[in-house]
Amino acid sequence: MNHVKNDIEKGACILGMELGSTRIKMVLLGSDHRPVASGSYYWENRLEGGIWTYSLEEAWQGIQEGYRSLRCEVEEKYQVKIRTLKAIGVSAMMHGYLPFDENGVLLSRFCTWRNTNTAEAAEILTRMLQFQIPLRWSIAHLYQNILRDENHVRQIRYITTLAGYVHWKLTGEKVLGVNDASGMFPVDTGAHDYDAEKIRIFDQMIKNKDYHWKLKEILPKVLYAGEYAGQLTAQGAKLIDTSGALQPGIPLCPPEGDAGTGMIATNSIGIGQGNISAGTSIFAMIVLEKVLSKGYREVDMVVTPDGKNVAMIHCNNGSSDIDAWAKLLWEFTKTMKMDCAYEDVIGVIYSKASEGSSDCGDIYNYNCLSGEPLSEIETGRPMLVRKPESIFSFENFSRSLLYGAVAGLKTGIESLTENEKLEIRNLVGHGGFFKTGKAGQQIMASALNIPVVTQYNADLGGPNGMAILAAYMAEKDEGESLEDFLAGKIYGGISCETVIPATEECRKFNQYMENYKRGLEAERAAANIV
Repeated sequence: MNHVKNDIEKGACILGMELGSTRIKMVLLGSDHRPVASGSYYWENRLEGGIWTYSLEEAWQGIQEGYRSLRCEVEEKYQVKIRTLKAIGVSAMMHGYLPFDENGVLLSRFCTWRNTNTAEAAEILTRMLQFQIPLRWSIAHLYQNILRDENHVRQIRYITTLAGYVHWKLTGEKVLGVNDASGMFPVDTGAHDYDAEKIRIFDQMIKNKDYHWKLKEILPKVLYAGEYAGQLTAQGAKLIDTSGALQPGIPLCPPEGDAGTGMIATNSIGIGQGNISAGTSIFAMIVLEKVLSKGYREVDMVVTPDGKNVAMIHCNNGSSDIDAWAKLLWEFTKTMKMDCAYEDVIGVIYSKASEGSSDCGDIYNYNCLSGEPLSEIETGRPMLVRKPESIFSFENFSRSLLYGAVAGLKTGIESLTENEKLEIRNLVGHGGFFKTGKAGQQIMASALNIPVVTQYNADLGGPNGMAILAAYMAEKDEGESLEDFLAGKIYGGISCETVIPATEECRKFNQYMENYKRGLEAERAAANIV
């Protein structure tokens, strides 16, 4: 207790924050890199006019409330106030579209990664740039607005991601970590910058528009892990801490995307390593020894925070439908005047899923709350399908919810293991899917036919990874790589638990997927329900 108190008084602690899909989370690390306090704020994306979005005003409300709860925990536990810190790191959901004019005014609604209304732009860009451009990337959103001839495009002077926006307001610096930047526009890891040739091609594509900007001019500057990315301004300090105790001058590391911080949180940035982040969305990141032989619609090419090539398989829909069903069941328990917490319902769903039949009793859950590009689903229509003779038990129903969350990921992984003959030794899991017993871990391992590892800190996730990136900037030795820093100073001797695929479950899941894929036609047809 005294050691932590001294760390806080001396300003030796590090703050990591992440604006995730359902929570804005804060983690404070002590000098030993262990969490000493945390805070959070729940928020939810909204579908407004066909656009999945969040309010930036609520983003700041969430940051302030999350920090307030962290600050109160510190003051209550350690009887000391936070006045300064060794470093701060900001992370958030990757991709999306935040365009600003010369006065810093947002020109359109914040479009999140969840939007799938950029298919035309993504197809053209993929062909012209000879590089797979996913629907959710910032450049796809920008070009789709150009194709629509939206008036605001002419006024753009800066576009960024959510992490880049928050960092900009805290420091005044228009920068972005390379992992997050690689989800805006393709990067050239050799040049430590965006791909210059692809920038040139894009500028040529829009030259007849006569805009008063070139693409490179409106993108954030690319920074790598360990680089200095500015310091907290007086205005920025007030945006975090409304009490006024937090002082300016604290250094910040490059802001990063949640995919990059997940890799750090699971120590998965070495060649051949991989991880799964399973929450509102679900995605796998595999660090490649060499680039893929060709582009795949199911696979995005991004990079680690220190610039290694990564194959990313991203599904827009992860646990959202599990959460929706859990909320419905929780409301039922309240109606029946049962003393039950929401977390208890989630726990029961996961534990009962492990008791369900390997074929879910022929129950199929399509968890598409939003569109799902990987399955070619344009519009969200969550759907549960069963036959008259299906065994409709709670155990089978629960298992179908977990199967639905991993089905899309299975399709993308197959592109790498079957077409590229990529051997994936294991995947380190983190996020809500792995927090409740072993059910999620076992189902994931058997579905993908890959061992799944969890660490003691599986539930800490992105903000912890972001704080570690801030620690790397502040504490690295000269010439020390990020990989060596993680191995030597963060994860040495960490306890892990590995679950291997169950042969019979693998076989049954593959059979299940054949029917699941046939049912996708019904999911697509459901989009006609308006």
